[in-house]
Formats: sequence, C-alpha cells, structure tokens
Amino acid sequence: MDGVAVVTGSGRGIGFALAKRLAKDGFSLLIADIDRDLASEARDKIRHEFSSKVEIFVGDISAQDSNKEMIEYAIENFGGIDVLVNNAGGGVISPFLEHTPESLHTTISRNLWTTIWSCWHVLPFMVAKNYGRIVNIGADSVRNGLWNHAAYNAAKGGVHGLTSGLAREFAQQGITVNTVAPCAVSTPQLAEIGRLDKDMLAKYLSVIPMGRAADMDEVASAVSYLASEEARYITGQVISVNGGSTML
Repeated sequence: MDGVAVVTGSGRGIGFALAKRLAKDGFSLLIADIDRDLASEARDKIRHEFSSKVEIFVGDISAQDSNKEMIEYAIENFGGIDVLVNNAGGGVISPFLEHTPESLHTTISRNLWTTIWSCWHVLPFMVAKNYGRIVNIGADSVRNGLWNHAAYNAAKGGVHGLTSGLAREFAQQGITVNTVAPCAVSTPQLAEIGRLDKDMLAKYLSVIPMGRAADMDEVASAVSYLASEEARYITGQVISVNGGSTML
C-alpha cells in the first residue's frame, strides 16, 4: 500500500507499534514525538527493518503552532498526507480529587487538544485531495468508567465525540474518521503500574473477560485496517480492542 502516514506520539509504546505496522503496510511515515531521542531511535529501527521513507518531527503538538508545523512539515517532505493517526496522549491516572489544576490541564491537553489541532490542520489538505483516513486512539475506559480514569476519560470522551462529528461533516469528501479504543495494553507504562501497585493492575484486568491486557500488535492491526482503502465504508465508529471489557 502506497501513501503517507503521520503517527503522533510514536517514539515508543503503542505509537511505535502503530508506525511499525503502517511501515509494514507500505506507508512512508512521519514519526512525531515530543522526545527527539525516542523519535530518532524509532525512525532508525523502522528504516532498518522496512527500508521505508521515515522522517521525524519533534514538538509539543498540544500547542496549535507546533501542530501546524508538523502538518506542514509532512506535506513539504512527503508531498501530502493520506493517513493521520492521533496517538499522542498519556495522562495522570489518579483519583479525581487527587488531581491538581496542573495535572487536569496536562491530561486534557495531551489527549484532546493534540487530536483537535491535528485534525483541524490536516483536514484542509485532505479535503483538497478528496481523500483521507483519520484514526484516533481513544479509550475503552470511557465506556466502562474504570477506576481513577475520570479526568483521562473526559479527554478521551472528547476524542470519541470529535470522531463522530468530523465523520459526518466530511463523509462526502472521501474522508473517514474513526477511533480505536483499547483497554489495558501491554506497554512499559502498564508494567510500571503493576510494579507500583499489583492490586490496582489486577483490578484493571478484572474487567476484561479474556483476563489479559491487549498486545500492542492487536491495537496496530485495527488501526491498519481503518487506514486502508478496504475500510472506505467505515466512518464515525469507535472500534473497541478490549478483550470484551465492554460489549454491544
């Protein structure tokens, strides 16, 4: 599959797994991350494994100006953008009343404003091309009210709502907008939660009928499909990759 994909927050963890899968699918990539070292290492690994064209953008894309620079950089270096994966995020997972004004602001900025601004800046180019795939990374905790996730869910719930609104608005312009909503995922961050509080990790996993966290590749598979031409009739959806933790 030819095309250009921008994956935010892709220096490590889920984002790196998403970028790696899209490179395997044949996309050229812009890896965007706030950490230059992580972004550079991810770029080098993907180039080595897939011989793909991969560039990096370093910046805090919760800021509108930085996000604008990211989209413009991708267009200047690749000639366009076919797929945008809004993965950048990460919040302070904490009981609501233990949050501070700063931690609440950080959680909303990292998870919601990053997505709003990237969509706002990329959509004019996708409209002009009459084609685009936007895949947002949401959260299954929005649906199941997971412990200590209220602030995080406020941000990710906004992502879910943005998804359906944009999907309807741009449905006749060749653009699809969907969200992949994982439950717990086997990342270094999840391992750290287990190290600090084994009981809390067990509690998080207890809501998953399959009894385990998702593998990062399982999340990447869903993103890969939604980014493809085959998914052209799927838009406005929140696709759960959750081991059954919520069911319709």
